Amino acid sequence: MKKKWFLFWLTVVVVIFTSIMCYIRLNNNSAIRSSFLHSWRKNYVVEKTDVAYVNTTPERDKTTVLSEGQGYGMFIATIDPTTKEKAFAKLERYYLAHRDRKTQLMAWKQTEKDGKWTNEHNSATDGDLFIAQALFLAAKRWKKPQYQKQGRRLIADILHYEYNSATHALTVGNWANSKSKYYNLMRTSDVLPTMFEHFYRESGDSRWILIKKTMLKRLNQLSHQYKSGLVPDFAWLSADNAKPVKGKVTADKYDGDYYANACRVPMNLATSKDKLAKNTLHRLLKFFSNQDTVTAGYTLKGKALNAYQSASFSAPIYIAVNENRNQGYDNLFDSQQYIFAKKLPKNNYYDAALTTMAAVMTPLHGL
Repeated sequence: MKKKWFLFWLTVVVVIFTSIMCYIRLNNNSAIRSSFLHSWRKNYVVEKTDVAYVNTTPERDKTTVLSEGQGYGMFIATIDPTTKEKAFAKLERYYLAHRDRKTQLMAWKQTEKDGKWTNEHNSATDGDLFIAQALFLAAKRWKKPQYQKQGRRLIADILHYEYNSATHALTVGNWANSKSKYYNLMRTSDVLPTMFEHFYRESGDSRWILIKKTMLKRLNQLSHQYKSGLVPDFAWLSADNAKPVKGKVTADKYDGDYYANACRVPMNLATSKDKLAKNTLHRLLKFFSNQDTVTAGYTLKGKALNAYQSASFSAPIYIAVNENRNQGYDNLFDSQQYIFAKKLPKNNYYDAALTTMAAVMTPLHGL
């Protein structure tokens, strides 16, 4: 009888202890997310009376707004449970006020210095894709059909101005048209299969499925060209293949390496059920899981380009591993959480945006 009572009370104690630990962990996770979201809004999101924008160069003598940053800001607003619809509406109004030359695409850059604003023409496809996705998510969350309507206008213009009908892939922007030498250039971080499927459901345009299949195939071909499985920031496309660029093409000397653009690929493939997406992602995660430390950038042969870590590289990996647990890469789930162990940077928009997305989109294990 005493043994039964002992086992009973032991079970009670274990249940209570487990419940307490779960409560502490959940509340700690919630506090971390709240802290990161608060810091993101405080340091990067500038709210005016009628509009709001993401300042990608805080604590400097000028303000810089990028369509990529506006896309991330709008996307974060839709997945942040504390964001009010009117706050998202301000972000959308800024995008609408800075569309590029009678299109629904956003002009890629605006700057302000000494009270004077300048607006640079041309679009960047990565920004347009995230803005479109944010509009559809906002329409569903706040039951506002006008966001869906604008999202459909935007993805129609993406197909009109940022699509190469010969390679069946998205270009890097509306400036890389058929008359440009960059028409066959692909930014690997523009491969967003889950978004493409969503855009197909919204539009009924089968080109989105063709884009998904083609770009995933080219990305997978790039991954298989090196044992590391890594993919470059940019690649040249042909009708049936892809190859990494060499040297500086549009951004910097690392355009042909796994660097500041390709670092987003794990995040972009994280939720896709497509076989090619999974194969490419698992090749990437296998490489990173075998590294003592994941550093900021690699050659396609797997040589580290820097000795330091960067949240821009680690946050997308963390998101990807969270969606692909128990597949041999869980060491990354633990090691990449260092990004949550310090405050969100106040003057590094890219690190801050990707870390904030990781904090909101995933559970923070063991924190």
